[in-house]
Amino acid sequence: MNYVTRVFSSPSQIEESAWDALLALEADPSPFMRHEYLVAMHESGSARPRAGWQAQFVTLWRGDELQAACPMYLKNNSYGEYVFDWAWANAYAQHGLDYYPKALVAVPFTPVPGARLLARDPAARTALVTALIQQVRDEDLSSVHLLFAQAQDVKACEDAGMMLRHTVQFHWKNVAPTLPTSLGSLPPEGACFAVGRPGGETSGAPFTSFDHFLTSLQQEKRKKIRQERRKVTDAGVTFRWSRGADITEADWAFFYRCYERTYLEHGNAPYLNRDFFRRMAQTMPQHWLLFIAEREGQAIACSLIGIDDDTRVAYGRYWGALERVDCLHFEACYYAPLAWCIEHGFLRFEGGAQGEHKMARALLPVKTTSAHWLAHPSFADAVQRFLERESQGIGQYMDHLAQRNPLKPGLVVRGVSPPITEL
Repeated sequence: MNYVTRVFSSPSQIEESAWDALLALEADPSPFMRHEYLVAMHESGSARPRAGWQAQFVTLWRGDELQAACPMYLKNNSYGEYVFDWAWANAYAQHGLDYYPKALVAVPFTPVPGARLLARDPAARTALVTALIQQVRDEDLSSVHLLFAQAQDVKACEDAGMMLRHTVQFHWKNVAPTLPTSLGSLPPEGACFAVGRPGGETSGAPFTSFDHFLTSLQQEKRKKIRQERRKVTDAGVTFRWSRGADITEADWAFFYRCYERTYLEHGNAPYLNRDFFRRMAQTMPQHWLLFIAEREGQAIACSLIGIDDDTRVAYGRYWGALERVDCLHFEACYYAPLAWCIEHGFLRFEGGAQGEHKMARALLPVKTTSAHWLAHPSFADAVQRFLERESQGIGQYMDHLAQRNPLKPGLVVRGVSPPITEL
């Protein structure tokens, strides 16, 4: 195809405008694939080789024009990925084989679904997958893994013979459910409906207020949410929010204090350092929304939300607290952001990886997809059989979640074909 493959040891070696121009062509971009975000990961030292993130960004060129690119890393562990393959690594070790280093196409510490293989056209995307596999062969790596991919990436990987794996996240959609217009459109009993992705969010009216949103839920769920919010209010806690350049240096400093403390309380150092967030404030302020909880004039907790004005999507990302207040986490991380999304016309709030408790707050389950290629034929066969069994388990898990649908009986989310739960 007349492509030239070039591999870079840092995203800063790739021109920002060329990278972001490719990202702008994708069906499902996110702020976390922007050049500034990836550069901040590296130049802050948050994603560094010593921590298991050795950058090898793979790019395809025609002359001086960038045709395709992806963030690839050599990993000597599986931390910060959120698609767990520790069992695969253990199986390799039990047979005297090295699973690490492996190749990973992902955004460090950021389990947000979206574009991973940036490409000008399908041919370039296909060629990029081929180049990735060839790079793994050339470096004698065990495998390559592409995490939380958009649909176009998944198809290109599957066409190249990569294996697919599914996990579950919980997202909220700003579309008021409605009663079916005919008996033929009634949902299956207990059905739980997906929140959709960009491009599938044109149908249905948005919520007009948080109370309007609550009317879509079962009475038990409405009561619980109101009780949880009241506990925070009765404790004397109020919230203020700041967006973009209005987030002050003092606010950023307070956020990091809370964020760091929460990690340390769980016995771990935070993945992201203070310099990373300093760079976010300097290079990507428009993509951040900060909620700060205060009591008696003192800040006691906060949550940091990613936002994208172009797609009208918000992303639950980080939180921390200096004091313990009953239900404060739910208010800071779900209710206040959802109320903000409704007020500002945002279409979707992605709650991040894991957490069945999010369903009680009307964040519905969606399946996310990753793709995997293993060089060792016998292990590839074994993993394929494992993934087939796991996929059946995911299907059963989704059926189980469907029985816990928080919506009023009979309501459906317009623009989503029941009972699809794919991205």
